[in-house]
Amino acid sequence: MPEAFDSIRAFRDDEVHAALRSIAHDPMMQTVLQFTFPELAPEGRLQILDNIRATQDFHAQVIRPAVLRILAESSAGLTHSGFDQLLPDTPYLYVSNHRDIVLDTALLNFILLEQGLTMTASAIGDNLVKLPFLLTFAKINRNFLVRRNLPPRELLESSQELTAYIRHLMLEDRRSVWIAQREGRAKDGNDATNPGVLKMIGMAAGAEGAMSYLKKLRIVPVSISYEYDPADAFKIPELLAEAHGESYTKEPQEDFRHIMTGIRGQKKRIHFHAGTPLDAELDEIAAISGLNHQIKALAQVLDRAIVANYRLWPSNYISHDLLSQTGAFAKHYTPEEKVAFVQRMEERTAGMDAEALRCFLSMYARPVSNQTGMGH
Repeated sequence: MPEAFDSIRAFRDDEVHAALRSIAHDPMMQTVLQFTFPELAPEGRLQILDNIRATQDFHAQVIRPAVLRILAESSAGLTHSGFDQLLPDTPYLYVSNHRDIVLDTALLNFILLEQGLTMTASAIGDNLVKLPFLLTFAKINRNFLVRRNLPPRELLESSQELTAYIRHLMLEDRRSVWIAQREGRAKDGNDATNPGVLKMIGMAAGAEGAMSYLKKLRIVPVSISYEYDPADAFKIPELLAEAHGESYTKEPQEDFRHIMTGIRGQKKRIHFHAGTPLDAELDEIAAISGLNHQIKALAQVLDRAIVANYRLWPSNYISHDLLSQTGAFAKHYTPEEKVAFVQRMEERTAGMDAEALRCFLSMYARPVSNQTGMGH
């Protein structure tokens, strides 16, 4: 692999064993192992790590059982659709909405592993892996770094390096890649693609043209929906700041708190849908004049696919009805489900004002508005 990517790349298989040994006794790693293998003695847990020689082994022997335990303890089950239409031994560029810092990619790769499909390397912001353990753990998991908060010149250079690495992964290593449709999570529930993300990926096209190159990457839109968002109440201060035109400053360790809450908190039902690879769509878009117009059209195609295939839950319909003060979607939930949701909402927004409560409901209601065209 070219040394040019050393500052952002994930670990190679021949580096995984040494990397695991370097963090085996870290308290955070011990917590992961104790959670995943509560029935084993400490020596047995360490032996599992010592036997791992490649990232695929790490996913199969540690991440997969960890995900199974997370699902058993804090969800009502994971379902998926569309993945059976994808081809094994084939790299895809998965572009999805983004709701949970860790679980979005962990669950996607869990599904890919179960379905015998090529697993992903995944983009992660360097702001999320400032602790040495988190950086090492992320790179073992095939995460590559997206550098954040750079001045314009450095941002351009970083974007060029990032897009060249994605090209290398997909066309030379034949590795699938996951990237979110926008920077950061959609905290307000509005899943919308940032054209800048697509333009950045297309920078590696060279002389062949962006749409021709992107077609080679086999873009698959993925819709991720959680019935409950464990971090919903944590997102309200940032949403309120944005609503008032104020800048929001994260507290120290805020991202880590969101990560742990997402993993441990109750999610109820979870659904992932893989759309069909964008093929004919890119041919049509290629006929549009001007790169910026093409990128905008591609963002709209992704938005339509992600929104249309988003699994709406009772929590979404209940929130929409509460905001609109109607029963327009009452057929999609039971009185008992409404009582349970309202009780949970009241517990999580206790002491907050009416504006905060509206923010809470809006993040659940927005997917209904996007899919049905009905505002609230």
